[in-house]
Amino acid sequence: MSPPLHAWPERLSEAAAWRHAQGLWRERHTLQPGLVDFAGNDYLGLAGDPRLAEAQAAGAREFGAGAGASHLVSGHLEVHEALERRLAELVGRPRALLFSTGYMANLGTLQALCDSDTHVFQDRLNHASLLDGAELAGARSRRFHHRDLDDLDRLLGRAPSDSAKLVVSDGVFSMDGDVANIAGLAEISARHAAWLMVDDAHGLGVLGAHGDGCVGRAHGVDRVPILVGTLGKALGTGGAFVAGSEALVEHLIQFARPYVYTTAQPPGVAAATLAALDVLAAEPERRESLRSTIAYFRHEAALLNLPLADSFTPIQPLALGASQDVMHWAARLRESGLLVGAIRPPTVPRGEARLRITLRATHGRKDLDRLLETLARLHRGEES
Repeated sequence: MSPPLHAWPERLSEAAAWRHAQGLWRERHTLQPGLVDFAGNDYLGLAGDPRLAEAQAAGAREFGAGAGASHLVSGHLEVHEALERRLAELVGRPRALLFSTGYMANLGTLQALCDSDTHVFQDRLNHASLLDGAELAGARSRRFHHRDLDDLDRLLGRAPSDSAKLVVSDGVFSMDGDVANIAGLAEISARHAAWLMVDDAHGLGVLGAHGDGCVGRAHGVDRVPILVGTLGKALGTGGAFVAGSEALVEHLIQFARPYVYTTAQPPGVAAATLAALDVLAAEPERRESLRSTIAYFRHEAALLNLPLADSFTPIQPLALGASQDVMHWAARLRESGLLVGAIRPPTVPRGEARLRITLRATHGRKDLDRLLETLARLHRGEES
């Protein structure tokens, strides 16, 4: 029986009051001109590249502002087909399938592959979309300790030998910036006859010899059968894809509900992503510039005794522990013209609140030094 209508406003009010009381209330802030963005995921600085904007406009002029229907009705256009081919080539897979968002790609893949008889093993720090996907499918889920291959091995060893088993991990962990041991995950998964699924959202475009991520061509479809990548981070556009075998992609086309029942990606966005792939291939110096920026920032931060996590990716978490400290530091940084992510529970475990600093290839030394100097003053308690 549904609650009386008058109960719903009370429930909303109680939930809001609880979140405020916990100091966890989330607010949206419109990005203001003049703020230097150290919070976003535009790692190669492509989101503002005029070549992508021009390609997006040209794609809209040729194919229309929207696709008009789902891929299985009349929304699968030539530009989508071309993009899927290019993405498959980038990561060294036979096929790739476009999704509108990374969240939908993970939900759809896990929902299509798993059921109540499937045993799913996930890293404890996996993205919410992976955890939600397994829950949506009703799979039997276990979470192994973060990047702990021995723990995964033990859990897999306890599963029935004849059961369907799926190991799932982020490639680059979005809140910590560390990287999964792909070779180790692949070896253990193969030994236990489990498939391996890796969400390389934050590695694609950044890691790998070709910007193909921490999985990509280095770990083929036989080692990592299911590879997910997103297009709204290093590639600067929007959407996501799942890459794998012909059979996997055809299975997702048949059974992945978030794919079947969603209007296809706007064609201009697909055209912009094709332009981003051209830049990725033609300008490897962007990745080199990003690596140099990361190295400089970490070197200078170490001299200032800033408590950075151990990460060689663009994601540089600065652990503060208390949510109120994180919010105070983020506010002071914003007043100084610097936008940094303030990450609190439930996104991270209680007591592990941190500033999530993200670096990009286009950050100049002047802005990096300003960020470092402001962080150092906060660390010394000089800004209250």
